[in-house]
Amino acid sequence: MPLIFQPEIAKHKPENIRHPHNYCPFCDTAHLTNILAQKGDKIWLVNKYRTLKDTYQTVLIESANHNGDASNYSVAENRSIFAFANQCWHNLIETGAYRSVLLYKNFGPMSGGSLKHPHFQIVGLTHKDGYQDITPDNFQGLTVFQEPGFTLNLSTYPIVGFLEFNLIIADPAQTTKLADTAQVVIKYILNDYFHGICDSYNLFFYDFNGKIICKIIPRFVMSPYFVGYKIPQLNDEQRLLAIKKELLAKLTQ
Repeated sequence: MPLIFQPEIAKHKPENIRHPHNYCPFCDTAHLTNILAQKGDKIWLVNKYRTLKDTYQTVLIESANHNGDASNYSVAENRSIFAFANQCWHNLIETGAYRSVLLYKNFGPMSGGSLKHPHFQIVGLTHKDGYQDITPDNFQGLTVFQEPGFTLNLSTYPIVGFLEFNLIIADPAQTTKLADTAQVVIKYILNDYFHGICDSYNLFFYDFNGKIICKIIPRFVMSPYFVGYKIPQLNDEQRLLAIKKELLAKLTQ
């Protein structure tokens, strides 16, 4: 069952990714409404433009910095953002009001977002199980780095492809390692992967089998094999091993 999109609401949404001089509602904090929680300049609030039927759409503004991102935050700031996002996400899960609750982030023009200002989205799905088409295989892969309670791998059964990073923590409360590694991976995607031509990525979070998983996907134009047939593609082993080597060098710097 697909989610039902409501164009009449969407047509009023602000946009400043492709038109960067447009108004940014997340910079105009004095006029934000329906705030659910706040910590410093991090603000969790109800999405003003709820475009999906049978959902509860919320937004988590990461920072007052319009051009902020994990690629330029300090380590401490990035850790604080990940911890706050995890807390807000689980607060909504624990209400029990939704069949599933999704946490994700869009960054860049190819990511599906409309606002440049850094933010996560936390969405409660009233009737739909957001994990119904996700399997444990989607989080398996070529191990890049592993220590007790934490794994980073390159997916060998990607959801979309070509390259998906799986960051897996065993303790849902321990987000520090997740935040630090995600920051390295995001910098790698934007600065090194394909020689820095990738300008977009998505973060997707899963509370799955007692573990918290963050899947990071560099975004380009969607493959027609996936669009038309739901067939993901995967880099060959030689390329995966090369990416592993490049990423390990970043992690050990």
